[in-house]
Amino acid sequence: MFLDVDLSTIDQEKLDSLRVVQQEAVELLKTDPNAFWHSLGQSALNFGLKVLAALIIYIVGAWVIKRVKKAMERSFKRRKTEPTIASFTSSLVSITLTVLLIVITVSTLGVNTTSLAALLAAGGMAIGMALSGTVQNFAGGIMLLMFKPFKAGDYINACGYQGTVMEVNIVSTKLLTIDNRVVILPNGTLSNGTIDNFSAQPLRRIDLEVSVAFGTDVDTCVEAIQHILSEDERILTSKDMSPASTGPTAVKVPTHPVPDPFVALHHLNQNDITFIVRAWVRQEDYWDVYFMLQKRFYSELPEHGCNFAYPHCDVTILNDAAPLAHNN
Repeated sequence: MFLDVDLSTIDQEKLDSLRVVQQEAVELLKTDPNAFWHSLGQSALNFGLKVLAALIIYIVGAWVIKRVKKAMERSFKRRKTEPTIASFTSSLVSITLTVLLIVITVSTLGVNTTSLAALLAAGGMAIGMALSGTVQNFAGGIMLLMFKPFKAGDYINACGYQGTVMEVNIVSTKLLTIDNRVVILPNGTLSNGTIDNFSAQPLRRIDLEVSVAFGTDVDTCVEAIQHILSEDERILTSKDMSPASTGPTAVKVPTHPVPDPFVALHHLNQNDITFIVRAWVRQEDYWDVYFMLQKRFYSELPEHGCNFAYPHCDVTILNDAAPLAHNN
């Protein structure tokens, strides 16, 4: 309400000023036509010079903005910056400089830019409040692109979803799940949550538990499991990590040496005993080796006398020698 009153007052003052100037110009034309035309020509010349200066400022400024944008693109390319963040940063700087150039050009013409600046600030605030969720996702996208907790092609678990990262843009991330669904995660939630990246490291460790019946010979079972592990070339040993290794399973990564496959008695349970099995593989071989070991343990361990335990109950029936007396 107060804003409406202020605006109407300002408009009325402008109209009154225009009327006064118009009346003065008419009086001057009547009394001294030569002075009127001289004043009009001087005003036109001054305005023309302002227009020429504004054009020169705009042309030079546009050329400078173009050069700055190209310099930024070359810098991003040289540093191998993420394409999404490089494109966004270049566009943001270009738009900001263009708006500043327009304000300077308009002010050169003699127009008061205070109202224009206030209008731009108010519009920016209104847009920011209306798009608060989008701004949060935008900030989250900047964080993800800067710190890179994952990249396209990685298999991750985040926000309750697992899948392969298809695309990372400025406001959202696309996942392709194993059942061929596309899940779009907002970057604001993603950047503030827990991200489990299964593809971040070149190696992964398989952890399995094998439960067998009581009475199984521990050494025999350990040897049988170790034999199964040694027959698969995809399971890594400390030799595969040495600098001189050249075999099909050789992996050269700057990490500590990978230990040999490990098997040990882990638990003495109520109905069985449990062995822990640990083996290192390349991350792309993880699931194939995982399922293969499960199959071979089930089919081959009983052949070595390592029978699997199952829930059961032993019932002993005692027969009394003396019959029960019945009252007739």
